[in-house]
Amino acid sequence: MKERQLLELWSKLRNQLILAQLAPTFLLITTVSLVPEIKAAGNYVVFATLGILLASGILGALVEFSAAHEAQAVARDLAKLEKQSRLSKNIVKNSMWLYVAKYVTPAIFIAIFVFLALALL
Repeated sequence: MKERQLLELWSKLRNQLILAQLAPTFLLITTVSLVPEIKAAGNYVVFATLGILLASGILGALVEFSAAHEAQAVARDLAKLEKQSRLSKNIVKNSMWLYVAKYVTPAIFIAIFVFLALALL
């Protein structure tokens, strides 16, 4: 692939990574703000809420992991180019931070989910 194609793919994957974080983040914020109401609604609502959070969190984590993993592959391909633009060099240099999206962000989601589950149960 040529540099331009790789940069376009990088941009697409970066956007996918950002979008994958929106729904789970929104759900977590909403759930935190509604803990008393959810608990008051009964066990069925509590378990439904936990199921929704778990499903969206798993899907979000898989999408984030996949997008970050593919973006790292794009960065490796950019690193192999003989002639690189400054942008490509920066992407290659900063691609190591994608490990945060692959591992740290899902770990934080798990911790928040556990705390929310404890608060709801």
